[in-house]
Amino acid sequence: MKRERACGINAIDALLGHQPERVIQIWAAGSGPRIQALLERAARHGIPVQQAQPAALDKLAEGETHQGIVAEFKPVEPLQEADLVDIADKAGSDALLLLLDQVQDPHNLGACLRSAAAAGADAVVIPRDRAAGMTPAVRRAASGAADIVPLIEVPNLARAMERLQKSGVWCVGLAGEAENSLYSTDLNGPLALIMGGEEQGLRQLTRKRCDALARIPMRGGTESLNVSVATGVALFEAIRQREKA
Repeated sequence: MKRERACGINAIDALLGHQPERVIQIWAAGSGPRIQALLERAARHGIPVQQAQPAALDKLAEGETHQGIVAEFKPVEPLQEADLVDIADKAGSDALLLLLDQVQDPHNLGACLRSAAAAGADAVVIPRDRAAGMTPAVRRAASGAADIVPLIEVPNLARAMERLQKSGVWCVGLAGEAENSLYSTDLNGPLALIMGGEEQGLRQLTRKRCDALARIPMRGGTESLNVSVATGVALFEAIRQREKA
């Protein structure tokens, strides 16, 4: 049976809150109130808890910050590209998807997942190659969002976009040189927001596949935003427009 580990209070809190049946065991070295509350919840679910020395947790966490608690859990079956279309179809006119074009920093991916979960996005999509995947670092940065919003890895992002477009999803890419402002772009209806990676933004093929490009207006002389910050701005502008409609 394949097993993975989650490190830190928020990541383990999300596991216990959403899918406690996936948690196999927990190791803890801390004694603070938040850790004790997690251990009590684990006990109610019949999850074994072991006290461990900090050095043992360091080894289990493999270099990640663990805040005195580590959990081992069963991963869910990974979703495929076909699942993405099903998710979009089920969401209908409210579909809101986030596609990340080669975001490589695990902390950025985690922060994007957190924003996507907060905005009620239906899924986050990443390419299988040259991009950060789900790791303990991503889980910790996501602060529990990794178990709320589905993360789907696809072999080819442009092809996934084409499949979504055939299902009626409008693909809007964020690019600093775009003529249209994000705030004047219609973000209602089935929507996929496409965000570029840290180094080169949207790749050429991804950019060509977009139905529209939009930019976030900059007034303070800064040329660009961190991808996770830009993601939050774009997602919540979509939410604003939809609530206003």
